[in-house]
Amino acid sequence: MRGIINAFSEIKKYPSAVAGLILIGLLIILAIYTLITIPYSEAVRLWRGGDAIWIETPRNARPAWMNFFYKEKQPLTIVLKSSENPDLKTVTDYDGFSTSDIEFEFDYQYDGFPSELSIFFKSKFKSARPFVTLKWITPDGREIMFTDMTLRHSESYRISQDSKLTNKLGGVFPEKALFADPKNPDAVLKGTYRLVVEGLLFEEESSIDADLIVYGKLHGLAGTDHLRRDITVALLWGAPVALAFGLLAAVGSSLATMVLAACSVWYGGWVDTVIRRINEVVMILPLLPILIMVGMFYSRSIWMMLGVTILLGIFGSGILSYRSMFLQVKSSGYIEAAKAYGASNKRIIFRYMIPKVIPVLIPQFVTQIPSYVFLEATLAVLGLGDPVLPTWGKLLNDAYSQGALFTGHFYWVLEPAVLLVITGLGFAMVGFALDRIFNPRLRGL
Repeated sequence: MRGIINAFSEIKKYPSAVAGLILIGLLIILAIYTLITIPYSEAVRLWRGGDAIWIETPRNARPAWMNFFYKEKQPLTIVLKSSENPDLKTVTDYDGFSTSDIEFEFDYQYDGFPSELSIFFKSKFKSARPFVTLKWITPDGREIMFTDMTLRHSESYRISQDSKLTNKLGGVFPEKALFADPKNPDAVLKGTYRLVVEGLLFEEESSIDADLIVYGKLHGLAGTDHLRRDITVALLWGAPVALAFGLLAAVGSSLATMVLAACSVWYGGWVDTVIRRINEVVMILPLLPILIMVGMFYSRSIWMMLGVTILLGIFGSGILSYRSMFLQVKSSGYIEAAKAYGASNKRIIFRYMIPKVIPVLIPQFVTQIPSYVFLEATLAVLGLGDPVLPTWGKLLNDAYSQGALFTGHFYWVLEPAVLLVITGLGFAMVGFALDRIFNPRLRGL
């Protein structure tokens, strides 16, 4: 044990290993932060919630920080709610009915047009449904009537999808025509815009609230996908999922393989024969196609995939490497001494044989972690990832299925890919340094 501690103290002599430890440390901090701030149930709710949760976020929006690199500033999402600002509402009572006017006002100083416009109503009434009229007022004083409509308790008006309004605007989509400069239709008319909602209520207890959403083209730290979901959620939760899968798979398969190899060498006979025959069968079985079959015909749960991965990894080629090492350890003098003073088989295996091989296990264990991380990502890219958890591989799968690279949404692919590369690079640099430290033949290289 002291030798292992001393070996780890030498790691600071290798700059690449120090850099790798920094990367791994950052990933661990990211994973812990994610588990604290976004619990599992909340992550699943956010990722599977759909429009009900992400109604205020734009679709396929690039990260907000990209505005620092654009010469023409692209819009961020503007959300105005009458329920949160009572000053936006003016209620006037008359004999038998009342009016409820809502006026949204915002200053638009972006160079790009918004991606969508929508307004969502919440109304209270018993039997008589409220009636509203919508009017748009531009900075230069032009008034554009949208529509008249009666409201249910929950109603939405997708301004960008109103074909009648599009025809009224000369065939130009509303998100562009409503913000265009009349003198230059391709440029934005900057200034203060207003949307006036004139409501008519027919019952004393009736009320109207509205939310105006002017969807931008940029959003958040990592952008959004085709379902309006914030990609940051999947990027954050991909860290604990990847590290947990890689760590558990590497620990489970490596330790179990070592114990089996030690038992095979020490007991010999039929024990060695059975383990060797199972090893020969498993070595010719391809891991990825088996996992694909399990995902297609049984379960895509990440825990099921992890269990199959560990089970097949236990009887993999590592048994042969450990077996050759244990054969040398078995012939050592201190093993004969242990047998002479009556040490049990269990004590010899776990107290004298395995500790001798652990220094060789550590570098292999560290370098195996990213291989299992990439295996989980590969399954997700193939559409066989866990159907519940948001992961880096699932992001890549969604990006591929939606043609992200062909539609210019490169961030959707680059962000999870960079995190996967960082994970593999960090563990690889540490693993190679540990291999040099624990293997005397490589120290001079």
